[in-house]
Amino acid sequence: MKKVLKRIGLVLLIFLLIDILAVGGLFLCHRIMLKKEAPLREKAIGTPVTVDGGTMYVYSEGEGDQTVVFLSGYATASPIYDFRPLYRLLSDEFRIAVVERFGYGFSDQTDLPRDIDTLLSETRQALAGAGIEGPFLLCPHSMSGMEALYWAQQYPEEISGICFSDAAIPGAYDANSYDPDAPLDKLMAWTVNLGFWRVFSPDKSFPALRSSVLTDEEKAVYRALFQANRGSKTLLHEAETGGQSMAKVEAGAVPDIPMIFFTTTGYEPKNAEEWCSVPDRYTNGTAENIRCDCGHYVHVERAEEMAAAIRKIAAQTAAEKGE
Repeated sequence: MKKVLKRIGLVLLIFLLIDILAVGGLFLCHRIMLKKEAPLREKAIGTPVTVDGGTMYVYSEGEGDQTVVFLSGYATASPIYDFRPLYRLLSDEFRIAVVERFGYGFSDQTDLPRDIDTLLSETRQALAGAGIEGPFLLCPHSMSGMEALYWAQQYPEEISGICFSDAAIPGAYDANSYDPDAPLDKLMAWTVNLGFWRVFSPDKSFPALRSSVLTDEEKAVYRALFQANRGSKTLLHEAETGGQSMAKVEAGAVPDIPMIFFTTTGYEPKNAEEWCSVPDRYTNGTAENIRCDCGHYVHVERAEEMAAAIRKIAAQTAAEKGE
């Protein structure tokens, strides 16, 4: 019996050593690849703007009487490239701008607070520093839905309308207990920093990486930014403020501006009806809510439909101004 137990213990020890070596190998490979990918992360596009002592990037193209500002969802590795399938359909009619918050895309990391007031202040400073003036038609994805609504609540004269891409809004989560997947997010950061996502490609998570709109080099830059940014403390600190941010938005009134919501059955498939009906409850049915059978990145998977909705809001805004 003792010999059997010794053999079992030896086998378990061998498996443990193999696991340690495998994890160590992945980590070492990850660190080596981060250095090799540094030139890709330096291929920044857009305008660098100094905000609160750090550098944020704002990408802009196109011309028009109205400006559409894109705000990315939480932990989107490369907002500038992620929104491209949508803004490429609009830049011949509008001026478009993509703001990359600290911790996102080509922008710096930061130790500053990540509460919604700070985030909004930084976004407004970045746009002003890039010479982009409002009023703005906002297109927020996922978590930035809260920032868009808060912006319209705090500075209504700056926002002409909002087109939401499967966004977080009051009613989507309980602000009293909401901490956007903090334990899961910490695990995600841990797996990225150890190098596990060198094995499991981020392409499945970000449909822009499967889009023909981006070149192979742009996709390589996107992946390099994911590997460098996804496990950062900047993102983890932002995740920890989710409940506070939602509570502030809930305390404000529903903005009295044109709004169109795109919601998807693919984000909460087990609770799709509940998720997709949140905008109807929030606006009391006064805003258009377009339900899509696709993944969470609606602005990539339903770019044509969202472009049409943005044009619709812009036309309504222009009509109200008598233009």
